[in-house]
Amino acid sequence: MPNIQVKDVPEDTHAVLRRRAAAAHQSLQEYLRSKLIAEASQPTVDEVLARAGGRAGGSLPLEAAVSALRFDRARH
Repeated sequence: MPNIQVKDVPEDTHAVLRRRAAAAHQSLQEYLRSKLIAEASQPTVDEVLARAGGRAGGSLPLEAAVSALRFDRARH
């Protein structure tokens, strides 16, 4: 499994992360590993848009989509 090393972390940041890890009953390594895994599992907006753009089907200009959403919300 690959390793990641982060250098030059400010002392106050390190202290906060150590306290959070202790509160979660984890080592700092376990705590940061779980945070990195959670971060990587959530796609960014750009990743979601890239996936959506690659799908087959119709296309709708952004203004038309916004108008449709506003119309739909106004009805409810």
